[in-house]
Amino acid sequence: MKTIYFILPLLCICTAVAAQDSIKTHHHAEDSTDVFYRHLNLNEVTVTGVTGDTKLKYATAPVSIVSPQVLRATASTNIIDAIAHQPGVSQLTTGGSISKPIIRGLGYNRVVVMSEGVRQEGQQWGDEHGVEVDGSSVNSVEILKGPASLMYGSDAMAGVVILHSKPTLAEGDMRANVSSEYQTNNGLFNYNLSIAGNQHGFVWDARFSDKMAHAYKNKYDGYVPGSQFRERAGRLMLGVDKTWGHSRLTWTAYHLTPGIVEGERNPETGELECSTNNVKTYGKSLPFQQVKHYKLVWDNSLSLSSGYLKAIIGYQQNRRQEFEESADEYELFFKLHTLTYDLRYLTHEWDGWKFSTGIGGMYQKSGNEGEEYLIPDYRLFDFGIYATTTKAIGDSWTLNGGVRYDHRRLHGDELIEDGDMRFTDFSRHFNGLTGSIGAVCNINKHFNVRLNLARGFRTPNMSELSSNGVHEGSIRYELGNQQLKAEYSLQADLGLDFTSRYVSAQVALFANRIDNYIFTHRLNQEIEEGYLTYAYTQGDARLLGFEAGIDFHPVHSIHFSNSFSYVDARLMHASADTKYLPFTPAPHWASELKWELFHHSHTTVNHHHTSDAAHRSLLNNLYVAAGLDCYLKQTHIYSADDTETKTPGYALLSLSVGSDIQVKGRKVAELYITADNLLDKAYQNHLSRLKYADVNAVTGRRGVFNMGRNITFKIVVPLFLAQTHKT
Repeated sequence: MKTIYFILPLLCICTAVAAQDSIKTHHHAEDSTDVFYRHLNLNEVTVTGVTGDTKLKYATAPVSIVSPQVLRATASTNIIDAIAHQPGVSQLTTGGSISKPIIRGLGYNRVVVMSEGVRQEGQQWGDEHGVEVDGSSVNSVEILKGPASLMYGSDAMAGVVILHSKPTLAEGDMRANVSSEYQTNNGLFNYNLSIAGNQHGFVWDARFSDKMAHAYKNKYDGYVPGSQFRERAGRLMLGVDKTWGHSRLTWTAYHLTPGIVEGERNPETGELECSTNNVKTYGKSLPFQQVKHYKLVWDNSLSLSSGYLKAIIGYQQNRRQEFEESADEYELFFKLHTLTYDLRYLTHEWDGWKFSTGIGGMYQKSGNEGEEYLIPDYRLFDFGIYATTTKAIGDSWTLNGGVRYDHRRLHGDELIEDGDMRFTDFSRHFNGLTGSIGAVCNINKHFNVRLNLARGFRTPNMSELSSNGVHEGSIRYELGNQQLKAEYSLQADLGLDFTSRYVSAQVALFANRIDNYIFTHRLNQEIEEGYLTYAYTQGDARLLGFEAGIDFHPVHSIHFSNSFSYVDARLMHASADTKYLPFTPAPHWASELKWELFHHSHTTVNHHHTSDAAHRSLLNNLYVAAGLDCYLKQTHIYSADDTETKTPGYALLSLSVGSDIQVKGRKVAELYITADNLLDKAYQNHLSRLKYADVNAVTGRRGVFNMGRNITFKIVVPLFLAQTHKT
């Protein structure tokens, strides 16, 4: 059956290729974003700066860019999985479908995810709650590492993951895209359809994707029951792009039905127990979650003589249900409504100066509609106001900085259950003053030095303040603390960049001090039978670390890249078994050797002018790559109360090949084949929550292991339905 699922879309794709070849047009152009990112360097790439878009060369804080080509060539099961190999970035995982971003050792509500121009708001406080964004709708990713509270307010203490959608097309263009993907390990099948255009300034983009996977397998556990999932998503953007600016309305819908890996084992055989007779089912099996996320965003930009005025308003609804005993009756049901707003003014550059100022915030209302409770119904309101400036001094120095004030108010509702007080009625108010100052010195065309000092701010979330119930994801009873204070951080960053014809190298060092860091600790009491009890508390923490990378390219077609990431996260004034912050990523070294066999750089828009070699060749941009991911052993753990255990080191080998497919010098498809964990290594990532499942009584191994060998086949077919005439 899974073979049929893959073959049918391929037949459709082949039909689309034939239809595309019959289009009567003499105009062909590579996707402009591919050309833009192919020559990725500090002088060209534009990132989000404190005063609007700026060149990466002039960014004072550390930033990573994941290009469209890299995203298309990466094998993953979700968008966070696709970016987790970036230096300084990790993921906290629960099976194959749920991943949470970790930046420099910090995650949960300390990382803000931006999608469609607004902050993604689901239930990100939960261990088993991922990011509700369709990966196929993401064109590129920008990762800001370090406190970004100046631009994004509370929660952006560790950094920001900005998911960029595909830019609107040029006037007169209309394009469609068909893609399909299959993975051998979990039988993942995915297809994506899209069409976009720009006619007389009226722009649109419509997309639909469908993804399904059965349980994944590894050498020790076999197939892992509960790791299957189903994902469907849609996106529709309508708008106008004119000389005065733009106005766009975007609607997205995201449905995810992931199974829940319980990790329970047969005490005699040690095998994982399964609630169904077919462990490779694509359907639902108890227990499972059902997540639905809807978003409506109105994005406006007005071009003025002195700058730009931008306004973004977004509404989101997140519905999360958990089914345990019956597939028709949920036990847990969170419904969250979020309204976000952002108004900002950015000036053009004048005598080296640029300014921006803005106001933004959100309103939230959360309710419980299930039979089980963990947090109370609550309402949240916050707003922030900020001002930033940038000054360029000649060609060598760029200075920037700014200040921001935030106010947040939370109110939790009272709940009396069976005559007992489950939640008390309470309100909390938080105020935060943050800022940053930084400088970049472009010593010469090869060498840059960056320095940045930033203050971050985060208020406690409702789970930390008032949770009172069993957290199934953590398999424990959790108690909140209404007296928690806001977290404040002060982080210093030093970055060095070197680029030359044959070598590119970067190193980024950071030191982060966090006051009132919030974490959980175990209580010597049992509120509910069978569950350990944990309560939230706080103390001071400090994090030190660095990311370093070097890319050798002795010839244009060969690249040998290496990167290393390390973070040491400690709780200050703590005992030996509690001095390390829990869930700190292990040191990570990544290495890749890439050989670009064919690259016809002379291909032009008009295929009559294409070079003879490019016109004759069936393949273009062909590459072969071998990668090695080495995770060192992690012994810096929060060992008290068996919260964490040490994780041995391991290495994963991967091979990949990719190419454009050409017909008469025109690209008609992209093909990618990737083999991850080629040697079928049995391993547990230190940030995998399944590491702490039941012990196998036969082998003595604890927990569930990560995915084994997985080969991914992906094909992308772009269709140029209409295109402006270019010479």
